[in-house]
Amino acid sequence: MSRIPLTGGFSIIPEGRYVFRIYEVVHDETFGKIEVKLVNAKGQTHTERFSIKNADDSYNEGALNAFSYLAKNALNDFAREEVDPVELINCFIEADVVHTKVQSKNDPGKFVKFANLGDKSPAQWFDTPPVPKATEIGSKPLPKQQEEPEKKTTTGLDLDALLGG
Repeated sequence: MSRIPLTGGFSIIPEGRYVFRIYEVVHDETFGKIEVKLVNAKGQTHTERFSIKNADDSYNEGALNAFSYLAKNALNDFAREEVDPVELINCFIEADVVHTKVQSKNDPGKFVKFANLGDKSPAQWFDTPPVPKATEIGSKPLPKQQEEPEKKTTTGLDLDALLGG
């Protein structure tokens, strides 16, 4: 008999501010749907869904605005006028995870909790050391040679220059 590993199960990402890596983008051009899959440094995943086309094949302005804002932050390019969604893979964003509760469609007495991303901003790398899953998940894992960008501190003094180095 084989043994199957158990996980912690599904859990919603707690509210708070996180840096996410976009690890996958699924674009269904036929139905005008985009799924952006993200992971934080702890390996917790989140999916943002956008229905950018209406039934009549016109653009859904609200969803297109929301997707555009996410894309421009991920690319850190606010002058960008168009994007191939796969360009977002391995880009980073910082965002607030906010929970919303809505009444269940299947059980009127129950409420369902959803996580949404708000107050997005560009990011270069995770805000805490990432677990392996955070860098390896997705169709294009981060290259092994890519490491956390060097953080430069400015104290106002150039110690190397003062010490003759």
